Parts: sequence; C-alpha cells; structure tokens
Amino acid sequence: MVEAVAGGYVDPSQLRLEDGITLVRLARRAVEEYLRSRRVIELPELDERLLARGMTFTTIRKILGGDLVLRGCIGYLVPIEPLARNVVTTALAAAFEDPRFEPVSPEELDQLVFEVSVLSVPQDIRSRGRERVREVKVGQDGLVVEYRVYKGVLLPEVPVEYCWDVETFLSETCIKAGLDPDCWLSDKVRVKKFYARVFREVTPRGEVVEVDLAKEYSRRCL
Repeated sequence: MVEAVAGGYVDPSQLRLEDGITLVRLARRAVEEYLRSRRVIELPELDERLLARGMTFTTIRKILGGDLVLRGCIGYLVPIEPLARNVVTTALAAAFEDPRFEPVSPEELDQLVFEVSVLSVPQDIRSRGRERVREVKVGQDGLVVEYRVYKGVLLPEVPVEYCWDVETFLSETCIKAGLDPDCWLSDKVRVKKFYARVFREVTPRGEVVEVDLAKEYSRRCL
C-alpha cells in the first residue's frame, strides 16, 4: 500500500500536480463518453494513491460572452469510494443531475471548463459564537453548517470568487443551508471546516493547473 493512504482515505495534501491533471482529464472524459454512448467509463490504470477512498466536488463552468458561469457542481463530504471513481461519479452528477440546470448537451462541450476539488474530511470548529471567525481562513477553508435536517456546504473557491470576508462566508453558508444568516452564532448549530486542492482547466480541453486560492483572493480582493 502507498503510505499516503494511511487512515483509509487520501488526503488532498498527498496529491501531486500530475494527480490533479489526471483527475480533471478523467472528469471531462467521463462526461464526453457518457454523451457519446450513455455508458459510465471504466477506470484506466492509475497510481494506487488515486484508488484510495476520497472525496471530491466536480464543478463545470461554461464560457458565455467571455465570462465563466456555473453549469453544474456536485460533490461528496464522505469518502465512500475510490478517489478516481468518485471523480467520475461527481462529474456525471454535475453534468446531468444538478437540479439547478438542464443536462449538459454535446454541443456545449467545447465551451465547458472542468474543475475538480479534492477535499479533506470536515472537522468541527470548536469555538463558539463570534469566536468561530478566528478559526476560518478565506482562501483555505470550505465550510459546512448543520442544524437538525438543514445542511449547507460552500467550497473554498466560493468566497474567493465573491471577495467575501469570513463573517460573510459563514452567513452565506447558513443561507445555503436554508437558515438565517446569523445561524453560525448559535451553539446549537454545528459548523465544520475542510480544505481542498483545486485543479482546473485553463480553457476547454486545455492546460490543467492547480489554483492557489489564497493568492487569488489577495490579487482579486485585497
């Protein structure tokens, strides 16, 4: 076994850039093949690291008028299947099952940019009330808010895209969960954080790079 998979799942820190490139290419290939044949692809031969259990979100964006707009985003917060298989699962779900959008069509493929985020296991923020702000870093952390049957998740990319500060990020995660914006101040609400490695196509079918979210936040927002 690869030492990196100790504990039963692959942590984002254990990945190399070439792993991220492989995962993004796999996400696109899964969607393109499904559009051609309505079949779910088999996994190619891969490094053992990518066959350990892992958690991913696949985000698909579409180029419209020079801008990138969201076209689908689905993911998992529990490592229930091999990392590479989970990319196939989330890519197909983002393309064809996101309830916010119509299924992706073959005509769109040349306008789509694929992004794969590999997540760590979410950990509870132990602080209470307003002290929770101290434990969240924009450009590094993603958030999960849970209260009874309500649950909201926002990836680390989101506050970077909108230039949110930490309090806004917490509030928007509450809203995503269907709760009041200040729900994160309540001790009854569970708040977790996780981090992610984000790999993204620069252009459709183009170069794949790792996104430095902290640097992007500083450049865009500070």
